[in-house]
Amino acid sequence: MARKIIEIASEIVQTQVSLAPMSAAEIATSLRQVFATLIELQKAESGEIELPQTQETGAFLEKAPTQITPENSIQNDKVVCLECGAEMKQLTQKHLKAHGISPKEYKRKYGFSLRTPLAAKALTKARSKAAKKRGLPANLVKAIEAKRQRTAQAAASDSLKEKQPAARRSRKKQGE
Repeated sequence: MARKIIEIASEIVQTQVSLAPMSAAEIATSLRQVFATLIELQKAESGEIELPQTQETGAFLEKAPTQITPENSIQNDKVVCLECGAEMKQLTQKHLKAHGISPKEYKRKYGFSLRTPLAAKALTKARSKAAKKRGLPANLVKAIEAKRQRTAQAAASDSLKEKQPAARRSRKKQGE
């Protein structure tokens, strides 16, 4: 059974709303535009009308080659998603999941180091500054040193166990 055009239009608008917040008026306008476009495409498909090339289509084709590069996608005040072009302060796992990709896969796909944060540079600097203010670097050094000491103590106790011969149990003879 063929789906109704209004159902298709509503699915498209639902997807738009899930990717970017929209007001009720924007949703209604978008639904009308998508519905009208789908009707027009259906008529063009059946041969009733011929679609003219619009300025918007030409502008889209002109913009396509000048896509943002991975190097330029992480900017001081925003990050541009290379999958959909959305601009935000940070690419969250939830946003990337909408594209069917994990942050690790996203970084590999676009050539980022796995240690590169998918956040605006200003946000990364602010977080770093806040962590330093709380004393995180000093606490991290202490934790690493404590772990080294525990590891060294464990290695020393293991080497002592290897040097000592294993205690042998003697069996009691039946007659005793």
